[in-house]
Amino acid sequence: MKHYTIKMFRTDYNTNEKCLRAIFNNRYGKDFECPKCHAKGNWYLIERRKRFDCSCGFGIYPLAGTIFHKSETELKDWFFAIYLFASSRNGVAAKEIERQLGVTYKTAWRMAKQIRLLFSQGNQVLSGMVEADETYVGGKRRGKRGLGAEGKTIVFGMTERKGKMKAQVVPNAKRATIFPILNSTIKKNSTVLTDELHIYQTVAEHGYNHDTVKHKIYEYVRGKVHTNSIEGFWSQLKRSLDGTHHAISPKFLQQYVDEFVWRYNNRGETLFPLLVAEVAKRCVSGVGKMI
Repeated sequence: MKHYTIKMFRTDYNTNEKCLRAIFNNRYGKDFECPKCHAKGNWYLIERRKRFDCSCGFGIYPLAGTIFHKSETELKDWFFAIYLFASSRNGVAAKEIERQLGVTYKTAWRMAKQIRLLFSQGNQVLSGMVEADETYVGGKRRGKRGLGAEGKTIVFGMTERKGKMKAQVVPNAKRATIFPILNSTIKKNSTVLTDELHIYQTVAEHGYNHDTVKHKIYEYVRGKVHTNSIEGFWSQLKRSLDGTHHAISPKFLQQYVDEFVWRYNNRGETLFPLLVAEVAKRCVSGVGKMI
């Protein structure tokens, strides 16, 4: 399924019951075995309690430990907010959720913050040809640009050629900061591609093949040697942050970086079902509250 349309969404998740069943099925599966009587798939919903009970009387609260836990907002509204995130290339501002759902800005901001928890990056190791680069986020400012610019937040990233990527906010662009991240993320003997910045001069000493492009002399591609993939990601990230959110506190920037890395890593996929499935993966515990 290449596209999940709004028409499909309105059919699949137009009630709180359908949304609750989707969470239960993604978290436990339709044939989940009752821990008490060991019957399989013998669950019925008590909607007003947001609980599934087995015929033996054992009950499960599937929302416990999820981003919806203790929320008074209707589940179908939560699901629509998730749909907005999945269907937007440039992210969703809290003001947009406020307008679409008719909730307060405080509620919309909390919903957006909770949904972004679904985008946290995994622990995958990158290999092959891997581009590494850093960027500076914080809008246009007077004074020095790039390395050493004041008042901006640094993000360091690595991306496999036509593969996955990882990125994180860092306090500075020094070797002592960058290389522990690089060493723990990129498999040894991979080829690391960077620009000519001095912090990357010792990459080969860490067990990698290393090639550079020299941007200072306007060299951007030399055969297969370039950093265009990760620089394209930086461009998309900055356009989205500037166009959708306008200004972001450094305190929360990592959440937005996680969101766009997740989008990049799942490009070509139908995002809404993946996000619904992520609700179960990001639970505080593997099993919801049981009674």
